[in-house]
Amino acid sequence: MSGETNEKGQYLYYGKVGGCVITGNEDGVKHCAMGMLYALKHIGYSIAPQADSGWIGEVGPGPSYLDKESNAAQNDFTNRNTTFMTYNMLHLASMLKANKGYPAYGNSRKDWDQGSRWSFENPEYR
Repeated sequence: MSGETNEKGQYLYYGKVGGCVITGNEDGVKHCAMGMLYALKHIGYSIAPQADSGWIGEVGPGPSYLDKESNAAQNDFTNRNTTFMTYNMLHLASMLKANKGYPAYGNSRKDWDQGSRWSFENPEYR
């Protein structure tokens, strides 16, 4: 991860919300989302509940989500999950914005580099 930070000295993506939509016909929605959401979280994004949605269609060669013959736009499962994902991400983004992101106490790279340890006891008593 790069050393870029926000104005609080936290990693750059703190206070931002991430999610993913997987489309295709053999993607393995949950497996793909698992890796993508972990990667987003790992670099600082906040992940709301149900922050993934997908449409996989029939197994094997065939139409993808945007292809007219797929009828994916009428898929209730995909539409429900995408709606829930969208609102959960908007709610989380709104909460983070209202609270000006995460407090910097205990997670500022800049403060850590300057020696702050936020009252963490040094275990070097042995």
